[in-house]
Amino acid sequence: MSTRPSEERLPVPEVHETSATVLAFDGADPVSGTRVIPVEVPVGLTYGGVPFAVMMTTPSDLEDFAIGFSLTEGVIRKAEDIRGIRIEREGQDLRLAIDLTSERLHEHLARRRALSGRTGCGLCGIDDLNALPQARSPTGEPPSLSLAAIRRALGMLEREQSLNARTHAVHAAAWADLEGTICCVREDVGRHNALDKLIGALCRTGASPSAGFVIVTSRCSFELVEKVAAFGARALVSISAPTSLALERARLLDITLVGIARHDSITVFHGTDRIHRQDILA
Repeated sequence: MSTRPSEERLPVPEVHETSATVLAFDGADPVSGTRVIPVEVPVGLTYGGVPFAVMMTTPSDLEDFAIGFSLTEGVIRKAEDIRGIRIEREGQDLRLAIDLTSERLHEHLARRRALSGRTGCGLCGIDDLNALPQARSPTGEPPSLSLAAIRRALGMLEREQSLNARTHAVHAAAWADLEGTICCVREDVGRHNALDKLIGALCRTGASPSAGFVIVTSRCSFELVEKVAAFGARALVSISAPTSLALERARLLDITLVGIARHDSITVFHGTDRIHRQDILA
């Protein structure tokens, strides 16, 4: 899946962080100072000029977010369904104006729903349980993963979270190859947004969904499993345990699900036959 849609890049600054004056209690005496905090802004997404969603997000990698969100929300089936992306600003508001192919726009408008997103919310605007997003089962064989590759990726990810290192307030989603090398990382105040940005970036570079695995630094709810499946990947590693519905969907979609992933402990919830102890070569 690869595309480079026509993107009109307007002079919209990507301000990821700001600072605040704080009073810290570290020991007996309070200490005044400043603290770096992540920026969170509403970003509206429109298709063919028609509003679809307003998501609270960190205003970085917005083209990646537009593609990943569109794919995982079922607006598009492949990245090539997007003809162009424009970043627009009205005052303090940001808008992603996304142009679809005529066929996809027609289908989208036929099933359009209003979505108002809180930070990382994946279900806002759904008023019918039958409308819960359900990805199609990915094709191909799930990859075989080594414990060493998973641990290597976890170690690399800690060093790659530059915004979180400064703010301690954002989530990350990363793509690692089968040897555990981190190839791409995206960060955001919302865990769903971070994963959408990652998926969008992978679509733009033509990454093969079978050539690696996804890592998320948040709790593992069913929406994350669905988004990984929508991209076509077959393995998800989370630092947290999955919810019951996340595990149910991972089993149904046959996605290897690794949770509570730490340096000293890894728990495989689905796909135990695909995890092995083979060490990777340095």
